[in-house]
Amino acid sequence: MRESMTAKGQAGTGTTGRAALAVLLFASTLTVMAGTVLVPVLALIRDDLGIGGTAAGLLLTAHALSIAVTGPLAGWSIDRWGLRAPLVTGLLVYGLAGGAGLFVESYAALIVSRLVFGVGAAAVFTGSTVALLTLYQGVERDRAIGRRSTAISLGGIVWPLLGGALGGISWHSPFAVYLVGLPVGVAMLWVLPAVPAAERRAGRGNTVRLLRLLPVRVLGLYGVSFVSSLLLYVLAVFLPQRLAQVGVEQPFLVACYTMATSLSGAVAGLVYVRLRRRFGYAGLLRVAAAAWLAGLLVAGTADHLVPLAAAPALFGVGMGVAVPTLTVLIGEAAPPGMRAQATALSGTAAFTGQFVSPLLVGPLVGATSLRAGFLVAALLAGAVLLVVGAARPAPPLVPAGGFHPDPHRPTRPVAGLEKNGDAA
Repeated sequence: MRESMTAKGQAGTGTTGRAALAVLLFASTLTVMAGTVLVPVLALIRDDLGIGGTAAGLLLTAHALSIAVTGPLAGWSIDRWGLRAPLVTGLLVYGLAGGAGLFVESYAALIVSRLVFGVGAAAVFTGSTVALLTLYQGVERDRAIGRRSTAISLGGIVWPLLGGALGGISWHSPFAVYLVGLPVGVAMLWVLPAVPAAERRAGRGNTVRLLRLLPVRVLGLYGVSFVSSLLLYVLAVFLPQRLAQVGVEQPFLVACYTMATSLSGAVAGLVYVRLRRRFGYAGLLRVAAAAWLAGLLVAGTADHLVPLAAAPALFGVGMGVAVPTLTVLIGEAAPPGMRAQATALSGTAAFTGQFVSPLLVGPLVGATSLRAGFLVAALLAGAVLLVVGAARPAPPLVPAGGFHPDPHRPTRPVAGLEKNGDAA
């Protein structure tokens, strides 16, 4: 899918462009906060509703399953009808279904609301990603996608802190954070350019057809996305237990360690354009896999506080460069009219990895030890490093519009958004 702006959008000012970028970056933080907002009150929910640990854990992961299942439908709807309507609808569903936890009193109703919430989150994830890929080209696109990575990482810090602060009122209170989707939806309706009707008709196809059209290397990129999320949740779930083994049990200190992933990822996103120029996309995937390997090895072998702090920081660097790189490579490789569906499948891969991570690694840790769990995860990261290291450089990918850009001619953002590269 290659979208352009309407005459009104083409006449837009730099202020409009900066507003669109700001709203899209803010919307990009909403999927990362989908589960983390509830972490501080999970024990309170479990006690009040009288449920077990596994049932409580589903409150954090049910939306991920929903995103994985409905993501392709969200991508198809964006390719079929354009960006604005599906994205705005997704934000409204996100806000209403997420905020339902303010009033819900039963576990069954809460799970249903989380599944519906995941449908909205799927549209938000896919729509915000495709919007950035569509509205920018070349270096400006790398800069926008790098800033998206930084915004996601910072959201991983701010939203859980806000959820914890509201959790002091009641376990229902953190659900109010999800209501932010409503004003963001209204803002998106105002600032996001419309898509001409003629181009809306281009987005026809289905997931099976898309998988047949995609190059094999893109399927490999989906595999990397799946593994990266799986490994990330190994660290998120089991690092606090590993810290307890070396005497770090205070919630604030544990939070400081786990936030190192988001902080280092945010820094990597800020310098992403420079890193991409230096290493190229293939080189950045190798850097990411090496950082994951190093972080997991440290988590599995270190016995002191200082080296353990390096584990989440190293892993965060890997995520900070992998997420934008995978986003750009998959978006560029999408067949004409199917960019959103290709992007949605990357979300399906990532959120499936998130959902199955504790299910796969938890039994291994229970049967062996935390060290063994981290070392097996490190072996998986090492396998990714071997694969991306052995892969030959691919020829230049054709953008979704079907044309080859002149490599000697710099590309620019879409008309009306020329000043977005200077936006914060």
